[in-house]
Amino acid sequence: MVAERETDRPEQQSEGQGESARDAAQATETTEVAEGMAATEAEATIAVADDAEVDAADPAGDDTPERLIALLEDARDKVDENRDQVLRVRAEMENLKRRQANELEKAHKFALDGFVRELLQVRDSLELGQDAARDEGADIAKLREGTALTLKLLADVMGKFGVERIDPEGEPFDPAYHQAMTLQPTQDAAPNTVVTVIQKGYLLNGRLVRPAMVIVAAPPTSEQA
Repeated sequence: MVAERETDRPEQQSEGQGESARDAAQATETTEVAEGMAATEAEATIAVADDAEVDAADPAGDDTPERLIALLEDARDKVDENRDQVLRVRAEMENLKRRQANELEKAHKFALDGFVRELLQVRDSLELGQDAARDEGADIAKLREGTALTLKLLADVMGKFGVERIDPEGEPFDPAYHQAMTLQPTQDAAPNTVVTVIQKGYLLNGRLVRPAMVIVAAPPTSEQA
């Protein structure tokens, strides 16, 4: 009897080990099932939340005729609003163009207003000198002095508005600013030098208005031969 009981122990141990393995496998399966159920519940929760957000964004849940009509009316209101804005902007642009055209026309008409104001005093000085010259006992020296002062006043006014005189006597001839009227053979000046200024030239803000008319020195005739 004792022997039989001792013989049965390995079988019982084997059965116990098999039951433990089955229990472990069942526990693993139970854990996997539980994890799968938890994942499924999480997905279901997310889906419900998404559906709730959709329902909140669109309470009607579908595009009913009433909702479509409301959307159409809203779109028409926005179109009318945009059309009004475009018309207002267009009107403002037209008014701006007219104002700019008027200002440009005035600028062209009265661009010389300041220059004319300054020039009036020069004319006044010339008229005073002419009246003084009509007197029989006019002092020539005073007339010359008055003329010199008037010329200086005129030069100051012209310089104030960017007018610069070109008086190149004794300078090398420059075709960009000088106009040669003739060549004059001479030994008193180097060839291609301005020896006489017939008419002075002028610049306006660095731009040539009138070239100076000059006589240019040339080598003496004997040297040319």
